[in-house]
Amino acid sequence: MLDAYARKLIDPPLNMAGRGLARVGVGANSVTLAGLVVGIAAAVAIAMGSFTMGLVLIILSRLADGLDGAVARATHKTDFGGYLDIASDFLFYGAIPFGFILFDPSTNGIAGAFLLLSFYVNGASFLGYAILAEKKGIKTRTQGVKSLYYSNGLLEGTETIAFFVLLCLVPRFFMPLAWAFGILCFATAILRVYGAYQAFGQLSSDQQETE
Repeated sequence: MLDAYARKLIDPPLNMAGRGLARVGVGANSVTLAGLVVGIAAAVAIAMGSFTMGLVLIILSRLADGLDGAVARATHKTDFGGYLDIASDFLFYGAIPFGFILFDPSTNGIAGAFLLLSFYVNGASFLGYAILAEKKGIKTRTQGVKSLYYSNGLLEGTETIAFFVLLCLVPRFFMPLAWAFGILCFATAILRVYGAYQAFGQLSSDQQETE
């Protein structure tokens, strides 16, 4: 919900930094993988109870996640680069809750499993919409220039990062926060499925002519 507004604020400095990295020969895929490594390190820190370190590493990881696209725009975008970026994002988003589960399985286990389930469903609704949008030739730049269609929703990347930051600041409240955020993720997925029905639910003209 907030990604479009966040992009307006962060894209100019990211694009400037991306051009600088491109000039010294840093590739977009390298930035993506570096961000993923830092994100996994954040999950490890959280699992060990180092929440402040986890918070710092989360911010650095997401900074790299923004920079890889800026480097790609300064050089050249590739389909594999976009694929690597989204795969890395999904791994990061699953790793952080998993870190909290490992830190205190008895307290965080069930709520964390529910949160991961909601991420799985929400991610499937996101990717499914992107596939249909690509098939129909639908494009959008609301969330910036992307390799695939980014459908909006109640919860997007900005809200998720803010949620992770909040968890690191008040880790003792992981359980209620995970339940609440998971419910909102399911609501986002339901609304996205409804939006897909409105956009793609009718038979195509070719199908109508053959029936």
